[in-house]
Amino acid sequence: MFIVLLKYAAPLEQIDYALPDHRAWVEKQYERGLFLASGRQVSRTGGVIITRPMPRGKLEALLATDPWAEQKLVKYEICEFEATRTAPELVKLNEAVLQH
Repeated sequence: MFIVLLKYAAPLEQIDYALPDHRAWVEKQYERGLFLASGRQVSRTGGVIITRPMPRGKLEALLATDPWAEQKLVKYEICEFEATRTAPELVKLNEAVLQH
């Protein structure tokens, strides 16, 4: 699984202007079953995306299609982890635990 931290690299006015396109892109990733959770950081300096497991290269290619990335409005920090424990509500989503 991955946690992706988005850090705004442009003024909020530019971020907000491109927000509808970014939201449509995020929605598409949920429809494809790739994203598990997402949202703004409370400080409004960026955002967070939690993804399903996938090859890192696939995730990097996917992030490159984000309208914010295409316009160079954000930078990404990608943290890969293997969830060895999850709350009961998330067990079905935790493919790492299901494989063991």
